[in-house]
Amino acid sequence: MTVLTNRQATAPSPQKGSPRTIGSVVKAYIALTKPRIIELLLITTLPVMFLAAGGLPPLWTSLAVMVFGTLSAGSANALNCYVDRDIDQKMRRTRRRPLARHQVSPRGALVFGIVLGILSTIGLWVTTNGLAALLSTAAILFYVLVYSMILKRRTAQNIVWGGIAGCMPVMIGWAGITDRLDWAPLVLFGVVFFWTPPHTWTLAMRYKEDYAAAEVPMLPVVATERRVILESIAYTWATVLCSLALWPVAGTTLFYPAVAAVLGAFCLWEVHRLLARLNAGKTGVDLRPMRFFHWSNAYLALLFLAVAIDPLLS
Repeated sequence: MTVLTNRQATAPSPQKGSPRTIGSVVKAYIALTKPRIIELLLITTLPVMFLAAGGLPPLWTSLAVMVFGTLSAGSANALNCYVDRDIDQKMRRTRRRPLARHQVSPRGALVFGIVLGILSTIGLWVTTNGLAALLSTAAILFYVLVYSMILKRRTAQNIVWGGIAGCMPVMIGWAGITDRLDWAPLVLFGVVFFWTPPHTWTLAMRYKEDYAAAEVPMLPVVATERRVILESIAYTWATVLCSLALWPVAGTTLFYPAVAAVLGAFCLWEVHRLLARLNAGKTGVDLRPMRFFHWSNAYLALLFLAVAIDPLLS
């Protein structure tokens, strides 16, 4: 905590916001949970429940997993905002977050994140099973203690291993339906694991100056653009190959591998275009890394949509 205090003391002081109405306070606390990130996590949770159930999953179980999974992700994100409040003030991309603008107190954010975590764990335990609850708690602790407090500020491999927390909704969704784990969710865990680094690194290429100013050693800050792109290509290939492995492991119909192959081809085309632009002499924003970032979002959403549709076809 001493390090956080010292860094916060040297950070620029943004103009304080003054939300005094109930609506503005509620909006600030909701922003702490990072709703857009939660949407991405839920996109990987619900389809896995279809796969686990072999069709339509039980309605109330699905709702419980989605509701308490949202609270779990919100807890992790709010606690991440608490830990990162000093560096969020230094980055243009994050300086409008509630803690950076002093719309929420650090103590308020900490208590809010802890309460959400407790509610999510109890809720999953009561409405689904202990395994789903334990996986949810593990995801929160890993994201906050391992990624936010240790890896993020110390190593360029931060998002590689820190991204494990973002893979956990796949396991939670499966466990919520079956009360066990299997090879199919492990394969999809691998898809999200390999997908995360290139997705995040291309965003970091766009905001490299932000991360450098905040002294966060993201790979684009400490490595050459060529190395970042080559590693992104390798991870993208691993993502696509892992996605195709679900076909024999889960015994899907031909619909899923056909969709996965087409989506993977587009994703590989886009990441290889980054290398082509680099070889053509383009650098920085001229590489257009955000094209791949946005496409990778669409790739994951559409791939998991195919995961949900396939068991309905069979």
